Amino acid sequence: VPEPKQNSLSPADWPGQFFRFLSNEKDASVYTQRNYRQALDEFEQWYRDTNESPVRWSELERNDFRLFLRQLGRRELSQAAIRLRFSALNSFYKFLMRRGLVESSPVKDVTLPKPAKRLPQFLTIDQMNALLDAPMRELSVKDGTKRKVSQVPSLRDRAILETIYSCGLRIGEICRMLAGEIEPDDLVVNVHGKGKKERQVPIGRAAVEAIRLYWERLAKPPALDEPVFFASEKKRSAIYPRLVQLRLKKYLTVCGLDPTLTPHKLRHSYATHMLDAGADLRSVQEMLGHANLTTTQVYTHVTTERIKRAYDEAHPRA
Repeated sequence: VPEPKQNSLSPADWPGQFFRFLSNEKDASVYTQRNYRQALDEFEQWYRDTNESPVRWSELERNDFRLFLRQLGRRELSQAAIRLRFSALNSFYKFLMRRGLVESSPVKDVTLPKPAKRLPQFLTIDQMNALLDAPMRELSVKDGTKRKVSQVPSLRDRAILETIYSCGLRIGEICRMLAGEIEPDDLVVNVHGKGKKERQVPIGRAAVEAIRLYWERLAKPPALDEPVFFASEKKRSAIYPRLVQLRLKKYLTVCGLDPTLTPHKLRHSYATHMLDAGADLRSVQEMLGHANLTTTQVYTHVTTERIKRAYDEAHPRA
């Protein structure tokens, strides 16, 4: 249902209004906001270069976006990268329609390349265990140098890795997590996910214990409204995505694993290991916070492919 038309809003202000909506009302992640801003900026730049005139969003036609799609294709961008750009443009026009600023979206009928079917990458259970042990192994090596070494960063890193894997969290979710959202007696965590959606997920005893050991080493454990994990204990500031990525890269390297794997791959590992062990697909969907079951079903393909490989390698008449 369109909202009342905001005639006072200049077309030049439409993108800015859209980004404020993403941040304040939609509670979109910083990654989504950054990617959408880059997509709109890229389209505007292409349009100006091609037409030698500024973009007038209300006057654009479907063919403008078809030409933009063709230009993206010539740059040999991945299908995912192209679809991301059009997702941003489509969301922008939906916003304009809801505000009553345009009557229809010229983007919605543009035929996009089908997304490539890629199975999620994940770590085996043995690899995962090695990764979870890496922060404390590294600490023991440092202790052997006779230098005074703080245990806090290693204890924090182990607790972060344990919690991501134990709960299947997104990187943004673990960075936003507050101490009061963990219920250690009930072994559950209250998670604030995408789009202000909340869910309650189980947390394993190993993760709870890792957090407890980390908090014990802090000069002052976090209050209920403070972050679970501090980037700086002195400033009491929360960890941030880039820090988690860098620490993970370090421990992957220590374990001899691919250092380009992202924190999201720990989430993939969580889902794959749960389904391998017989977890119900719907339950895994709820724990991951997926809106659609089809998003979760990709992990069943991973387990099925592995079962097929095991059969082909082991069965005498395969």
